[in-house]
Amino acid sequence: MLQHQDPVRLYVDAQFASPYAMSVFVALHEKQLGFEMTPVDLAALEHRTSGFSRLSLTQRVPTLVQGDFALSESSAITEYIDEVFAGTPLYPKDARARARARQLQAWVRSDLMPIRQERSTEVVFYGPSSTPLSAAAQASAKSLFEAVEALLSADAENLFGEWSIVDVDIALMLNRLVLNGDEVPPRLAAYATRQWQRPSVQRWVKLARPAL
Repeated sequence: MLQHQDPVRLYVDAQFASPYAMSVFVALHEKQLGFEMTPVDLAALEHRTSGFSRLSLTQRVPTLVQGDFALSESSAITEYIDEVFAGTPLYPKDARARARARQLQAWVRSDLMPIRQERSTEVVFYGPSSTPLSAAAQASAKSLFEAVEALLSADAENLFGEWSIVDVDIALMLNRLVLNGDEVPPRLAAYATRQWQRPSVQRWVKLARPAL
């Protein structure tokens, strides 16, 4: 592992509600890296301005900047952080477990759309929704529960033995439901609640957020 001395800057959404910005924020804190954080107002389309679009190849947050290197897409960033910096491992050491972890990261970013739409992270960071889950969202929740139950061993604290950044991603997806009061299997709700108490996660949770 190399410890690069170039300063690190993380661009995040101005509401501090992006689950993907949260994932990178937690990763940086787990590695005990000092960094500056710059909010980007997505509603005002600041991510489409020429300055940011030249910096971020995909014009998205989170974007990590280290010296003359800029990288967007959260799972790419956390993999980069894990490969470059010493400290707490972000991914399992075993190749198959690491592949499974990356599979889960890709899945929660590309699927489960009804949950992501009906239980946006506003319910996590701003307050619950009173609208019941649709049939499509309930079906997505069932798929989420089945996947996590298949990987989370009885009485296990984490998905892959030691903690990994994927525990944060999965806990956030579950907490879209747990913190909204939706029905979640008790074992999975306990897992999500336990992950939420990790100090690096609480640093993100306790950020002061502007009103919507």
